[in-house]
Amino acid sequence: MREIANIQEESDTWEKITQKTNALLDLAKSGDESFRSDLIAEIELLKAQLDRLELKTFLSGPYDHGNALLTINAGAGGTDAQDWGEMLMRMYLRWAEQNSYSTEILNKSNGEEAGIKSVTILISGKYAFGYLHAEKGVHRLVRLSPFDAAHRRHTSFVQVEVLPEVASEDPTVAINSEDIHIDVFKSSGAGGQNVQKNATAIRITHIPTGIVVSCQNERSQVQNRENAMKVLRGRLYEVKLAEQEKQLNALRGEYQKAEWGNQIRSYFLHPYQLVKDHRTDFEKGNTNAVLDGDLNDFIEAYLKLIKPSKL
Repeated sequence: MREIANIQEESDTWEKITQKTNALLDLAKSGDESFRSDLIAEIELLKAQLDRLELKTFLSGPYDHGNALLTINAGAGGTDAQDWGEMLMRMYLRWAEQNSYSTEILNKSNGEEAGIKSVTILISGKYAFGYLHAEKGVHRLVRLSPFDAAHRRHTSFVQVEVLPEVASEDPTVAINSEDIHIDVFKSSGAGGQNVQKNATAIRITHIPTGIVVSCQNERSQVQNRENAMKVLRGRLYEVKLAEQEKQLNALRGEYQKAEWGNQIRSYFLHPYQLVKDHRTDFEKGNTNAVLDGDLNDFIEAYLKLIKPSKL
């Protein structure tokens, strides 16, 4: 039924575009010069809409139209890397807000001095996974470190992982109760008095694969368990796809350590301002705008590069 609804929505969209195009053609054929400026403006809007729809045709994967589970893990760089991880978390939350996606932090581990060690965010909305799939990989930051007494230039690395939210009823990922081991423990992070006093945090181990996921952000043990299962289903789908295609980590690409030489994108705050994607060579000089969530141009450049057959 969901698939039928998605197809119906797309069909309705193209029907409306057809009607609008015919109306503009009729207006153009009328030869009335008083409508010229309005006609040009409407054509530009139609072209922009068609460009967005063309980009969506690249998102042909089974989960591209659904929600995304985005995980950020601090890599090489110590406290600077953990601070960089928090900057990226803010960037993706801003991007989601600007593109009308809802967000929910499922699990978060704070750094000792600053920033975060890791965070998992559920980003909900149409095509969230399809678009964010472009963000998987190592992100590199070059700046004058605020944590260095000498204020020297430091390079930090963070690993971004993007998984689909796989529905519990999806037959492609079946989780048997005897295949999982669940541990309940007290949360170590912020979240209120109840979180600290009660054992609400959940750790799930999938015995056949050894995959371990945890969630401690909610006060409810039931909610934490549900969120942890969402992440587990996403990881198991990744493993299943890798087995089918006979290559490791087929969804997120080859796993790369969050360190020098493996970055997909570099963010330079010193000695100059620049954000460059090393896969597409697309770059922007306004780093503040990018860190405030202006990512769509980077995402579009990547999707156009890899084309539908590689998604």
